[in-house]
Parts: sequence; C-alpha cells; structure tokens
Amino acid sequence: MQRATIGAMAAPAIAALAASLAWAAPSIPAYVTAAVADSARPEEDKQRDAERKPAETLAVAKVKPGETVVELAPGRGYYTRLLSAVVGPQGKVYAVTSPPKPDKPAPPVQAIAADPHYGNVMVIMQPIKEVKLPEGVDLVWTSLNYHDFHNIPDVDVATINRDVFAALKPGGTYFVLDHAAEAGSGARDTNTLHRIDEETVKKEVTAAGFKLAGESSILRSKNDPHTAKVFDAEIRGHTDQFVLIFKKP
Repeated sequence: MQRATIGAMAAPAIAALAASLAWAAPSIPAYVTAAVADSARPEEDKQRDAERKPAETLAVAKVKPGETVVELAPGRGYYTRLLSAVVGPQGKVYAVTSPPKPDKPAPPVQAIAADPHYGNVMVIMQPIKEVKLPEGVDLVWTSLNYHDFHNIPDVDVATINRDVFAALKPGGTYFVLDHAAEAGSGARDTNTLHRIDEETVKKEVTAAGFKLAGESSILRSKNDPHTAKVFDAEIRGHTDQFVLIFKKP
C-alpha cells in the first residue's frame, strides 16, 4: 500500500519535470527571421529550410546578437552562415573542423570564412582529439554530428564533452541536434545508420557536469522507424531528430 502511494505521488512530479524540459514552440526573434531571409544564403541551403526549420531551431537555442559561438563539425556550413548572421558583427563564430585528407579539397567552411559577408567566422582546423576550444563562449552548437564523435578513432566522447564544458562560460549552452536511433540502442548505430539514442547523449553530456535544461520536438517525425541509414533515399531529410539543450551551471 505504501509503495503504491509513493508511486502515485511520484507520477505527477515526473510529469511536471518532463513538462518543464519540453520547450514550447518558440516565438521567432526579428534577428533570426532576418538571418534566415539573408539574400547571401545559397539557394541550396534555402531549399533545405522546409525540412530543417532553421528559424525555429535557432530560436530554441536562444542564440543572440553579440554572442560567441563554437560550432563543432560544421559540414557544408548550413548553420555556420545562419549563426554568423544572428550573432552579427559584434559576435563571433568559431567553426571547428578536421583538416582535409591529402589530395582532398579544403573544408567548405573555409570559403565561408573568406567571404567578407561572414567576416565574424573563424575556422579552427585541427583533429578533434587535439582541438583547443576558445574559452568563455556563450554557445557550443553541433547538429547531426554528435553521433560521429563515437566513430572517430582514438577519441573519447567524454573528453570532448568535458572540453565543451570548459569552453563555455557559466550559464552557457551546449546545443545538440541529431538523428534519433531506436530507444535503448545506445551508440550501436552511430557508424552504421548514423544515429544515436538520445538517452545515451543525455547520460554522456550530463556526466561532464552539464544540466539538461530543455528539449524540443520541432524536428520529430513519427514516420521514421529508426531502422534505415539516414542517407537512404526513402528517409533522407525526413529522419526523426531530437534537440537537447544543456546548460553549464
């Protein structure tokens, strides 16, 4: 009887906690709207906006003008351009990318940083296991790449998360967006399907000292069975994606 009573009392508390972490659909600040509408953005990026919902995603992250941002694994720079436009001339975006392999082209983000329109972008090109992040930053951002931290030889994900923690100022944000894997699968699918179980991300990041401050369902998809590689034609651009917001106390 006592056990049932305790369970009944705990249920509302758990529900309240879940509700507090689930961030409501955000209002879109004018500076975010302007960043998405920036005419300098490539047409290829604009065509992906419907699936990636950049205005809502940037608003959830609460990135603001004048802030200093570190973007881990910027890829082709879809969010690099947007982050640059949001933080503006008084802000800074450090794009952290691995050096190219011999006889391979330079990372696309280098061309972005060389464009005067994105003069607040600086590229840090080092192997991630050796990278030295700037300190006192407001936001560390990684989108659709956290799972790949598990696939880098001789790299400890715990070390990466501790380095992120050290780079952020107190109250700073660690923003993680990635493809969802089957619940309970852990890091099993990081190299095969390029997905990761969001509960694994929560455990790994909070182990570095972060607090889970919120999560958003803006990029969720109920039609994704979590069994296909994210690059497969039938699911590409329509995967179930989680958004997690961590804070440094």
